[in-house]
Parts: sequence; structure tokens; C-alpha cells
Amino acid sequence: MEFSTQTSTDLTQINTEALAVGVFKNQVLSPAAELIDQASQGAIRSVLESEFKGDAKTSLVLRQLNGVAAKRVVLIGLGEQKKYNAKAHATAEATFASYAKAASIKEVVSTLASIDTADSSISDRSRAAAQAIGAANYHYDATLSTKNNPSQIERAAIWSAPTESSAVEVGLLQGKAIANGVNFTRLLADLPPNICTPTYLAQEAKKLGEQFDHLKVEVLERKQIEALKMGSFLSVAKGSDEPPVFIVIKHSPTTPSDEAPLVLVGKGLTFDAGGISLKPAANMDEMKYDMGGAASVFGTMLAVAELNLDREIIGIVASCENLPSGRANKPGDVVTSMAGKTIEILNTDAEGRLVLCDALTYAERFNPAAVINIATLTGACVVALGDVNSGLFSNNDTLAEQIKEASQQTNDGVWQLPISDEYQAKLKSNFADIANIGSPGAGSVTAACFLARFTESYPWAHLDIAGTAWSGGANKGATGRPVPLLVQYLINQTA
Repeated sequence: MEFSTQTSTDLTQINTEALAVGVFKNQVLSPAAELIDQASQGAIRSVLESEFKGDAKTSLVLRQLNGVAAKRVVLIGLGEQKKYNAKAHATAEATFASYAKAASIKEVVSTLASIDTADSSISDRSRAAAQAIGAANYHYDATLSTKNNPSQIERAAIWSAPTESSAVEVGLLQGKAIANGVNFTRLLADLPPNICTPTYLAQEAKKLGEQFDHLKVEVLERKQIEALKMGSFLSVAKGSDEPPVFIVIKHSPTTPSDEAPLVLVGKGLTFDAGGISLKPAANMDEMKYDMGGAASVFGTMLAVAELNLDREIIGIVASCENLPSGRANKPGDVVTSMAGKTIEILNTDAEGRLVLCDALTYAERFNPAAVINIATLTGACVVALGDVNSGLFSNNDTLAEQIKEASQQTNDGVWQLPISDEYQAKLKSNFADIANIGSPGAGSVTAACFLARFTESYPWAHLDIAGTAWSGGANKGATGRPVPLLVQYLINQTA
């Protein structure tokens, strides 16, 4: 994908395959649409009464308008003008990108970012445009016998005033990196679990290290993990023949800094059958997505590397499979974590926290400024928040607010839930320091409370993405969330 700015003052003379202009409900034209309408002697207004209402997520194509150089003028519905905001703009850009992709159009110009909103800048809106095109271009065919090689949107320009071109360029640069990270995340998550194994993730991490000079990758294998005494993580891996791996991806800025690093920790269960506490057969195929947290760390680190952010950023992935076998964890087993805490395993399907707790303990060695872990952790979070918002938990109010700010900037929603001491009592065990599940109720909260016991030495946040990392049913596929949020958070911390 190539992105550029288009600052021609004469919009009618821009020669492009498709030019997007916005139309609000009640026949209100955006400034760009007004210019095209005047040049074409009312061609846009002539269709508003009968053919186009301006509803969000709708479009109408006008071809070869008199007085307009663009081959197609694509009217994009913006919805009600008084409700138009950054999220509505992102939806409008996605509508245009989807049309262009479906129509096999390779080169486009969008004027939509030039429409002001109270809650975004031209840079924010340009970033959203690049992300929308990247999302439209994603196509999975890795395991199909016949590759259909669909057309891609290869070149896109954002129309703006000349004085705004620098801000647009910044937004496009960030948006392209985020889009690449999102699509890398989606591909890793969509791959079947017999291909995307822990070993495969380790290989992909090494490829990243080879691609970027400022990325250093270390892959720890079973004996090294045993030497670190990660007994909790290793207990989950026991049931599978696939060996576990512990991956560390370190981005070092070109100019060394005294600032403490920011650390991302991803849950990397490349398949989760639940272990002895076996999951129901229905939809178990979707448990290949239980490495969505790990995939988001990979995607975020790719974006970080492309942007070469001026901050040390470390990605950690603990990866294995959770399967039933004669060696697998049993309900009632007690294991010892890297932190020395003993854990009673009451449910082997609550394995993500057993993997993450050792990874979070490992993160201490970097003396981090903040740690964010990302995990498809609990079905309870899906019940609470559905597929709209990721669950946010944190032991630090400042960090939580920073994540919320990044969430708002990228329309990658989160909702904060509590981890107060009253919930910690639900994790009491008679036979170990802590149980791996709580008493009934508040399952996503008690899972976060479990993790919080291993994060007392640094500011920490936990994103439960069980409802947002993928879509099920006929549209089954990874979403790439929360890569936009994570990259924006990291950008904000380096600004």
C-alpha cells in the first residue's frame, strides 16, 4: 500500500479511479461534495431525493460526471451531522475502502478526512483512513488449494488543505504501520493450529528479528524455561507433544534513552482444548484463536519496528498448547510458579492465567515503566461486554487512563472493570497459596485478580480480549484487536 497527500485546490481536476465525498442525512453535503456538485451542475443533489439518503454505511457511485476528472465519484453516507464524530468517520472510510476493494479499484482519493469532528484531528482521521484500507485489503488464502489473488487497493491519497499536509503524512505513516500490524495479527490468528504452533510462532519471531536491525529476538525452549522455574507455565504444556516456547522481542531505539521500557505480554495458547476439564465440542475449532493475545504482541511489535519508535519496547509471548493426556494437569494438582507462589488447579481450562503469571514475573527483570498483558482470558468477559469492548483491569489509574485515551483515539473500545480486594478473597485455596479459579460469579474479575498477585512491583494493565479478538459464525476470522489501541498507546508514550 502506498499512501500520499493530495492538496490540489481544484478538487474537480483530480484524476483518480474513485473519489470519495461525504453526504450527511437530510441532504447536507460535505464541503468536498458541494464542490463536486457545483462543478457537475447538481449531479449529487439530483440523486439525494430518490436514490441516496446519506445513511451511515451506505454508498452510491456516480460515473463520468461532467466537469469532474475523477472516473467515479463515490458518495459515502455519513449519518446525522450532529452525531458525526471520529468513530463515524472511521466507519465512513471503511465503507469507501470496502467498496473500492469489491470493485477491484487499485487507486483512490478520499476527501473524508477533511470533514472536521470535535473529537479528532486531521492526523487522527488520516490514520483511520489508512487503517480502513489496510483492513479492506486483508485476504486469507494461506491454506486454500487455489489462490484467487483478489485485487488490492495499491495507492490511496488523502485530500486536505496544503497547510495540513504534514499532519496528514504523520497520520498515514502511523495508520499504515498499524494496518500492517493488524493484518499480521489476523494472519497468525487465522492460521490453523496444526500450522501455527508454538514452534511456528518462534520462527515468525526470528523472522521479525532478521527483518529489522533494531529488533532483537530471544527464544527460550523447554530446558531454559525449566531453569527459570516457570512451573506454572510448564504445567499447562505437559499435556501436549508440541514443545513450549518463551519468546522475547526487544525493540531498541536508535538513540538510547534512560526511560524504563514498556512491556507487552501475550497469552500464546495456539490451541486450547481445556485439558482434562475438556471444552464442549461445539465451536472448539475457534480455540485456535486462544493465541490472540500473542498475535497482537507480534502485530504491535511489527508496527513499532516500522515506526522505529523512540522508546525501548519489549514484547513477551509464552506459548504452548492445552490438551488432555496422561501427562496433563489434573484438577486438584498444585504447581509452583516462577514467583514461588503455589497454585491449586481447580479447573485446567483456566490455563491462560497459569501461563501469564510466569511471563508477568519474568517481566520484572526489565524494571518496566509499565506492563500490559493481552489475553483471550475468560468467557465471562464475553458475557459482560460482548464483542464491542475489551475488558480493562489495572493496578494503576494513570496507566488505565492512558489506555482509555488510546482506545478513544483508535475506536478500539475498552471498558474498565474492578480488581478490588473483596474479589481477591474468592481465590482462597485450602491447599495452596492461591486457586486458579474463584468462587462463582465475576469470572473475568477474579481472573484479573489472579494476575494482579504477580504484578505488584510495576504499573500493570490486563486486556481481556476474549470477545474482541475474533468473530465467529459465518464471518469467522480474527479482528486484529487490540493492535490499534496498543500501537497508539506506545506512540503517545513516545511523543
